[in-house]
Amino acid sequence: MLGEYRITGRGAAEISASVERAVGAGELVPGQLLPPMRELATELGVNPNTVAAAYRTLRERGVIETSGRRGSRIRPRPASTVRGSIRVEVPPGVRDVSEGNPDPALLPPLHEALAAAARHGAERPGLYGQAPVDPEFARLARAGLDADGVPPGPVAVTSGSLDAIERVLAAHLRPGDAVAVEDPGWGALLDLVPALGLRPVPMGVDDDGPLPGALAEALRAGVRAVVVTDRAQNPTGAAIGAARAAALRALLAAHPGVLLIEDDHGHHIVDLPLHPLAGVTDRWALVRSTAKAYGPDLRLAVLTGDALTVDRVAGRQRLGPGWVSRILQHAVVHLWTSGAVDAAAVARAYGERRDALVAALADRGVEAHGRSGMNVWVPVADETGAVTRLLNAGWAVAPGARFRLAAPPGVRLTVSELTAGDIGPVADALASAAGPAPARTHG
Repeated sequence: MLGEYRITGRGAAEISASVERAVGAGELVPGQLLPPMRELATELGVNPNTVAAAYRTLRERGVIETSGRRGSRIRPRPASTVRGSIRVEVPPGVRDVSEGNPDPALLPPLHEALAAAARHGAERPGLYGQAPVDPEFARLARAGLDADGVPPGPVAVTSGSLDAIERVLAAHLRPGDAVAVEDPGWGALLDLVPALGLRPVPMGVDDDGPLPGALAEALRAGVRAVVVTDRAQNPTGAAIGAARAAALRALLAAHPGVLLIEDDHGHHIVDLPLHPLAGVTDRWALVRSTAKAYGPDLRLAVLTGDALTVDRVAGRQRLGPGWVSRILQHAVVHLWTSGAVDAAAVARAYGERRDALVAALADRGVEAHGRSGMNVWVPVADETGAVTRLLNAGWAVAPGARFRLAAPPGVRLTVSELTAGDIGPVADALASAAGPAPARTHG
């Protein structure tokens, strides 16, 4: 059953550590069956309850999974940057439209905001024991949420959207719980969920967001949490409209115990209204990052939600990093209050490039999706072949495998640095590489 490896230990902590060491060293591999608890207890000369406690620890750490009478097996290794490593090497002379970055020309300069924050810090130094969220930051963030119809809730600050989502999931879920995720969807999230020992359940999406049928199926399957993107979904550009929001809210209302997490990925870079789903489940959270509009290196996101969820996140945060730098919070306050970003102009700039590419592809008989944001998703018949042909034509795109669980193949292009003169050539290359277009639903 275990080959040459022998589990050792007399206490639960020693037994679980023995298994974890073997997994880390590759001596126990994913899918390998562990001995039944009573059998291992007899072999080690310990009480079966001791082995049961060790196996419970291993399950909670995401090292093993238990399937009733089929026993306990080593889980696939927790994901870290598995999907992020699915990328192409960009040869010299090839245009890279694969990375998902904002257009640097549309990002505001940060020196004035950081200088203002530094002056504020000199006058009122940040010290231990102070509130983790700057009061003015919280006031402005909450005012923006109120204006977009987000239900009332306290405000927390995290180091980006993924940090917020991880903290909310960890606050409510346990290893083995199922989480409904968009498919195709954000690759980092698709890695994060199994890394936490959770089980991703794919939901198909179209240009209007998660498909109601897919959400209904996931809820029937017993998911404990649902993660959705409100606007500028990565990679498809989907944005939840009013009718779709109503349909999804109705489904969620019948499952008030499900945790809802919303990522407003398009905040300050899209001109479509927000249609939040929050408020129909007992536990919910909504996060919006500064990354796309103000620069990825700010590493700051606003989190709101029901009081219990935000309190759990803030409490756990205090035991780790403590708080997100109040200097950064003050810098963002300066950016917000000085009008450093013209959100309408940014949305228009991305929209013109995105719409032009989607229209050019349609003229060439190629299906493409990009309702909002800075990305365009193009279904292809052969993903590897399409990526290779596009490279040969001078364009590096993101392989769809970075964003998919069960969805059909595709490639993602980021339009951030495309010019009007680029649209025709990249559309021609895509038309040549895409092959016969699959059905219109992404999932």
